[in-house]
Amino acid sequence: MLKLSVVLATHNEEKNIVRCLESVKGLADEVIIVDGESTDKTVDLAKKMGARVIETTNKTNFHINKQMAMDQAKGDLVLQLDADEVIDKELYHFILELKKSPDKENDISAWWLRRKNFFLGIFLRKGGQYPDPSIRLYRRGKARLPQKDVHEVMIVDGKVGWAEGHQLHYGNPTFADYLRKFNTYTTFRAEQLQEKNVRINIVHSIDYLLWKPFATFFSIFLRHRGYVDGVPGFVFAVFSGLIHSVSYLKLWEMSEKHNLGAI
Repeated sequence: MLKLSVVLATHNEEKNIVRCLESVKGLADEVIIVDGESTDKTVDLAKKMGARVIETTNKTNFHINKQMAMDQAKGDLVLQLDADEVIDKELYHFILELKKSPDKENDISAWWLRRKNFFLGIFLRKGGQYPDPSIRLYRRGKARLPQKDVHEVMIVDGKVGWAEGHQLHYGNPTFADYLRKFNTYTTFRAEQLQEKNVRINIVHSIDYLLWKPFATFFSIFLRHRGYVDGVPGFVFAVFSGLIHSVSYLKLWEMSEKHNLGAI
């Protein structure tokens, strides 16, 4: 039978970590967690669940810590999860069958997982949020993260297949949680814009404050039928567009501080 490593990067996930690890109980042969300076009970709870915890700094691009966890995996198969995700029974049994049958899909290096995203009380069905595929299951040594962005796809050496079942993503159980992550992500995006030398001027202001928000809203709510999800779909489309505006305004604020510091 093949061995499975489950790997995570965490930061203050005491509300989620037990539920996540319970979903892979009996399936994982080892659980490796790289924790970025949690100040809550994440580390204690993870250790009680049998995980091996490696403590490090909390990085803005948490994919760096994800890759650190991936590098520690010893299993033949590796499943990379976030603490606010669980796997459903169908995906559980799909991975179990892979473990039991080493020759099954042995030409596949990694698998796309379908993901259901929880937002404002429902799992979003449209707006580009389902099936929201991500590569999270792979044969050890066959995949890695570029570690350049928080929204990126694993680089895979070989063929990628499709797994049965789903990840259930409870990333935003409340709107307050969404706003907290929205704030963190827009700060990261502002830093990326600064690295790309995006200037504060009338052309970029029209682009980031008007055009990109409108185009994003139109794509999510109308083109990808986010309206099917009702009010949650509308709110998701609006705030997805506002990511561009808020990131640009934060860049503007960063530029002003830099200019004041130079005086």
